[in-house]
Amino acid sequence: MAQATDSSSNGGSELTSTHYEGTEKLLEVWFGPVQGGTKKDTHDLRNIPRDNLIDKILTPVRCEIVSVSSNEDQTAYVLSESSMFISKRRFILKTCGTTTLLKAIEPLMKLAKDFCEYKVLDIFYSRKNFFRPELQDTPHRTFDNEVAYLDSLFEGGAAYVLGRVNGECWYLYTLDCPSAVMEPDQTLEILMTHLDESTMSLFQNTTGRNVKDTTRESGIATLLPDCDINDFLFEPCGYSMNGLLPNNGYMTIHITPEKEFSYVSFETNAEMENYGELVKRVVSTFNPGRFCLTLFTNKAAKCGSSLDALKEVLLKEYNRQDRQFSEFSNYDLTFAHYIREKRP
Repeated sequence: MAQATDSSSNGGSELTSTHYEGTEKLLEVWFGPVQGGTKKDTHDLRNIPRDNLIDKILTPVRCEIVSVSSNEDQTAYVLSESSMFISKRRFILKTCGTTTLLKAIEPLMKLAKDFCEYKVLDIFYSRKNFFRPELQDTPHRTFDNEVAYLDSLFEGGAAYVLGRVNGECWYLYTLDCPSAVMEPDQTLEILMTHLDESTMSLFQNTTGRNVKDTTRESGIATLLPDCDINDFLFEPCGYSMNGLLPNNGYMTIHITPEKEFSYVSFETNAEMENYGELVKRVVSTFNPGRFCLTLFTNKAAKCGSSLDALKEVLLKEYNRQDRQFSEFSNYDLTFAHYIREKRP
């Protein structure tokens, strides 16, 4: 988000493009105490020193900290390439561009063991299909390569593709084991492309602009109540925000506004009984031509099943292309893809 040029080497020659890959890679890892641990007061991922986070995790992934906010439940970082959230047992890293997110896993596990006496209990890695996968670095050019890398780190991994393999799709890797996440857990993602140009103009030519004005004028400020927003405008274009909510809740939005590869992501774990109205608010705020949505819920979630929590999201100007429901050991997932109706 801080730059607009991706480059990669291919057979010894450099391929340079003005394309920027807004589509993020998303990693969520849950931890628990190792057997035989003796220091209960260390059982908190926030005990990992910031310098170690930078040197061991963010530098290999190729992103930097731009801004930080925190409350009693978690610390949230706006990054040069999206966001990071750290709470007592949960670690979330979301990165766009040509970042190498999976390189964060091994050093994260070591830091969690050394500073927190923690081991991995559950992991979720997901992403939408890239606009330009050939510009990604190893192992992110194909999902098969990502799965092979994750399988080398974890036993009992399970990989899935939802949507159309020859069109819009969403990839997921998780562990095929009973989850240790017993507290209510739910995550809604809305991944939007082909954005309305007038809406995206708010996030272009940003030099000298006030980020709080942009957050208010765009409607982002009112998407969720009681949200403590930390926002950032990139120059000459682009926007990121993290919002902290009560009860270890969060919201995060990232915007790549360029017409040729416009992309907006919205994500939250806010507890709700039904997410249909929130989906409508987000979509009406950004006016995408297309979007995918996913809702992950576990058995303790306030909304119950993700299928019930979304019901049928009825959007007047959109046609639903796909809708799929999946059940896992302790979670279920609903995926859907919508396209704006063509006007005569």
